[in-house]
Amino acid sequence: MAAVPVIDVKQLRQRLEEEPKPFLLDVREPWEYAAGHVPGACLIPLGELEQRVSEVPRDRPVLAICHSGQRSLAAAGYLLQLGYPRVENVEGGTAAWIERGYPVDT
Repeated sequence: MAAVPVIDVKQLRQRLEEEPKPFLLDVREPWEYAAGHVPGACLIPLGELEQRVSEVPRDRPVLAICHSGQRSLAAAGYLLQLGYPRVENVEGGTAAWIERGYPVDT
């Protein structure tokens, strides 16, 4: 399996301002998402990704995020295996985003 490209939360913040807008895929559980998520993140829990993969666009970059970066790494690897052209994992996840003091939606 190919290595999954990684970005940090500072790069994520920059990328969310770019065009085309990346698709930010949050693969945490609903209760985690409700407690606080990066603005604009779309929730598809890792356990549902296989059934809901059609909701992930192929025509934009996909940035996968979870709490710390492990579940999103698995999700990103899965999408790359399916042939998604541009997928990256957010290292440190939502925890790192919050640690930096970046805004969250609840």
